[in-house]
Amino acid sequence: MDIKSPGLPYIGVDIGGSHITAAHVDAINFNVIEESLIRTRVASTEGAEVIFKAWVEALSPLIAREGNETVKIGIAMPGPFDYAKGISLMKGTKKYDSLYEMNILQTLAEKLSIPQENILFRNDAEAFLHGELAAGAVKGAKRAVGITLGTGLGSASNCQGTTVDSELSFIPFKDSIAEEYISTRWFSKRYQEITGEEIKNVESLLASADQSVKDQIFQEFGENVAAFLNGFIAQEKPDVVVIGGNIAKTWDHFIPIVLEHLDNKNVVLKQSEMWEDAALVGAAYTWLQA
Repeated sequence: MDIKSPGLPYIGVDIGGSHITAAHVDAINFNVIEESLIRTRVASTEGAEVIFKAWVEALSPLIAREGNETVKIGIAMPGPFDYAKGISLMKGTKKYDSLYEMNILQTLAEKLSIPQENILFRNDAEAFLHGELAAGAVKGAKRAVGITLGTGLGSASNCQGTTVDSELSFIPFKDSIAEEYISTRWFSKRYQEITGEEIKNVESLLASADQSVKDQIFQEFGENVAAFLNGFIAQEKPDVVVIGGNIAKTWDHFIPIVLEHLDNKNVVLKQSEMWEDAALVGAAYTWLQA
């Protein structure tokens, strides 16, 4: 059955490494309509047919098929991705490799039976920051940056007058790139280096490691985040930083260390208030500035 939302033509979508989340978004109050929320797991390492099937099953119930309502979909998508053309450039990222160089816009529009011009794409970190600016932890802030800590590292800024993807995940950092030191896979790698054992994610670390191992790993992670933020803050000169993503839910374990090593003590660090809703609102908001 189609979910009808008169006067709410916007659908916000968040594409993650293992899921798709979608909902109708109130374009006046910038709220997710909770009763419309759909979250589905996606086998992102499988072939294109499997991935599109999951996406279409999640989105189809949200699309009104009757009346004069014209549905408009905003999709928060991880990079690398050609957001204007809707073409995936993800390769070797252990997610969505089968979609490499595929025209996601054209294929998704065909499978949903809606015009291509009714779908817009936006970087996921950019969408996250815009959502938090619209209705979350940094609502109304004039100069803010945002980072997302999860399977990858996202970064965005509104300090130049508009919210944009800062594209900092691949900048040189220590002996590699920033994302290799500030992501879930860093936790897994570092834990194995210390203990010789494997963990899947940060939640597993908290559940299984002894206190000394947890303290060491979070100490190093906090120092990594601070080093990254010092460069980001010096570049953008924000008043506030909002931090989201699953790792940010372990806030108390690493933020005191970040604050200790932060160069600019005047910048305020805030934990996300909207979490996944931020990306949904920010993605839908793309239509209001298109």
